[in-house]
Amino acid sequence: MSATSSKLKNPNDSVMNQRVIKLAWPIFLQLLLGVSLGYVDTIMLSNYNSTAVGAIGNANQVLGFLTLAFNIISSATGIIVSQYLGAGKKEKMNMIYTVALSFNFVLSIVISLVVFIFSRNLLEAMQVPAAMLDESDMYMRIVGGTIFTQALINAFNSIFASNGKTVFGMIIGLGMNIINICGNALLLYGPLQVLGLGASGAAVSTCGSRVIAVIASVIYFYTVIKGKFSLKYLRPFPYDVLKSLLKLGIPTAGENISYDCSQLFLQAFINTMGIVAINAKIYANMLSMFTYMIALAAANATQIIVGHSVGAHDYDFAYRRVLKTLRFGMIISISVAIINWLISPFTLGLFTGDKAVIALGSTVMFIAIILEFGRTTNLVIINSMKAAGDVKFPTALAIFSMWILSVGLGWLLGIFFGMGLTGIWIAMAADEIFRGVVVLIRWIKGGWRGKRVVLEEKTNSNETAKATA
Repeated sequence: MSATSSKLKNPNDSVMNQRVIKLAWPIFLQLLLGVSLGYVDTIMLSNYNSTAVGAIGNANQVLGFLTLAFNIISSATGIIVSQYLGAGKKEKMNMIYTVALSFNFVLSIVISLVVFIFSRNLLEAMQVPAAMLDESDMYMRIVGGTIFTQALINAFNSIFASNGKTVFGMIIGLGMNIINICGNALLLYGPLQVLGLGASGAAVSTCGSRVIAVIASVIYFYTVIKGKFSLKYLRPFPYDVLKSLLKLGIPTAGENISYDCSQLFLQAFINTMGIVAINAKIYANMLSMFTYMIALAAANATQIIVGHSVGAHDYDFAYRRVLKTLRFGMIISISVAIINWLISPFTLGLFTGDKAVIALGSTVMFIAIILEFGRTTNLVIINSMKAAGDVKFPTALAIFSMWILSVGLGWLLGIFFGMGLTGIWIAMAADEIFRGVVVLIRWIKGGWRGKRVVLEEKTNSNETAKATA
């Protein structure tokens, strides 16, 4: 086989032939539903009692950080599945599915046990007020003790998306919201309110929705994806597959953890600026979330296509696809950001009547227009670099830029020079734009090429032997 023919696009790969928008719109709705699922318990409990709301808020803060561990394998699973499907190596897919699901399950069981046993200790370490400690502890034991269900949902969603089945992930998200809302209504305000479960009732609804989602995912996995999960694929244990998963997943998880920690530092800076800055930041983040999810959906859809094309050795197709998505995503994101800024005096007024908060929030929304140039570029290109197997460079770049520009420059402008929240947002924009410029240059120069993770050493050796014979 010649070098030229080995780089031809896999003609049987339907995912590569799909338009980004077809894959992206279900991902966008899934992201939207995922955010709403996180707010459902809080909103429905707000009319029940304020203590329960605070209890859930503190518990979810701990659980949210722990679930980052699941992304180690879930994100890597999507990349590897995409590349192997693109390479046409479907015979190895069931082994990859089994390793990914098994590792995520075992890891999540360990985390579930840790949360269940040490729930109260973790909450006390966070200085949770005594008045809400009991409710927070019970909520975290129930939700955290069954957190393995969320790990499986994440892993299955990565598998479905990599197979081009993004609509089912959206359906799962919608179903979980409906079940959770109905369960909360029954336990908090309906016939079952006599049980007086409070926050525990909300926890039971959340767990119930996840269990049903796992069952639906398993059925879809076997019937539509035609995948198989069997322990026979683990004998002998495929260390090469696990090594590839960890090689891709650990840097990505490290980047996410670094981002969360940097955001905690920025929040600490903002907390010293007074209630106006704190509230303006919260409302600005809420208004910017819509723009962020549009760009993220396009980036995730492109990541799937790039994974398939890199698996098929078609780097030129991946190169063009990313730049095309970037142009389209930039137009949409910037347009939405501009509209967000223009209507911000009205939209911010829906949350607060404080004119100082509205004025500061509007200023921040203007800076967010500049920020979106960088953020959209980062989401589209960095996700595509990871899909190509180029994970170390964007991770190292992100950690450096987050702490030097976001945190360092944020302190300098916001605290030292007294620019407040405006200074923080300028620093965040500088971070996003700097990274955006660097990764765009790397993408154009092709530093991401040749980092394909599909294992084929044995196949190449056999082909070489046959050719020699």
